[in-house]
Amino acid sequence: MWPTSKNRGDQPRRDRSSRALRAGVGGALLLALLSSLTACSSGGSDEAGPGRSSAARPSEDGVRQPAADAVFDYQLGGAYAPPAKTRAVSRDRSADPARGAYNICYVNAFQAQPGTKAARWWQREHPDLLLRDDEGDTVIDEDWGEPLLDISTGKKRAALAGIVGKWIDGCAESGFDAVEPDNLDSYERSDGLLTADHAAAFARLLAERAHRSGLAIAQKNTTDLLDEHRRIGFDFAVTEECARYQECPDFAAAYDGKVFDIEYVKKDFTAACRSWGKELSVTLRDRDVLPAGEEGHVYEHC
Repeated sequence: MWPTSKNRGDQPRRDRSSRALRAGVGGALLLALLSSLTACSSGGSDEAGPGRSSAARPSEDGVRQPAADAVFDYQLGGAYAPPAKTRAVSRDRSADPARGAYNICYVNAFQAQPGTKAARWWQREHPDLLLRDDEGDTVIDEDWGEPLLDISTGKKRAALAGIVGKWIDGCAESGFDAVEPDNLDSYERSDGLLTADHAAAFARLLAERAHRSGLAIAQKNTTDLLDEHRRIGFDFAVTEECARYQECPDFAAAYDGKVFDIEYVKKDFTAACRSWGKELSVTLRDRDVLPAGEEGHVYEHC
């Protein structure tokens, strides 16, 4: 087991996806890291490989921007043939892009993946890039068992951007259109060792890297940084439960409707569709974001 920090208290957290999902993805991500150091719809579509979709809008810098009205599926728990009419898909960076869709590449950019193997890699290769408390213990996101990365100084941010930047380059090489760096809000779980300014500064480095690779980049949740989204360089947003947390109006205004929202509770999804279904892309998923065909899989779009 990796060293743990002191209990940081009962800070409210939004559910991002299942604990089982994050633990399962961790092994695949570690291997990649080591090697690279609608109306409610259902059904299938061709899944032979990556392709380009009409759910994108070209920009002057060559970065493909997502369409504001694209039907979206969140497939972090495992890739599967997207439901009919789906035009945008988010998948883990270890997966292949979906044929014909606007593909968003999930990267855990601000925290290490859960599991002892991933933690040991960081401890062995980059122990100075893990956030530590005054006693030298690693600060952990206790909800997910993920060590926080230390983005507190320019030198450390640059070093981390070199590592995460290779993952972003890999997303581009695999044929993704955009990148979704997760845990932008890790500073909220840092015992005050990190700030929103640190997160914004690191996010700017990731946005620059993504754009150099020809990828758009999404802001993942974190309303505290909405006012800085242009300065950081975010192109669109991926939100979880913006209806539940009454954040949809803020994200809609900031991103001109280029928002992919995932709700995990039916009543929140219904409310989001009623209020925002014509302006935002709203999807209902099960909290484990299970692949189609597995018991408990839920997918709807309004």
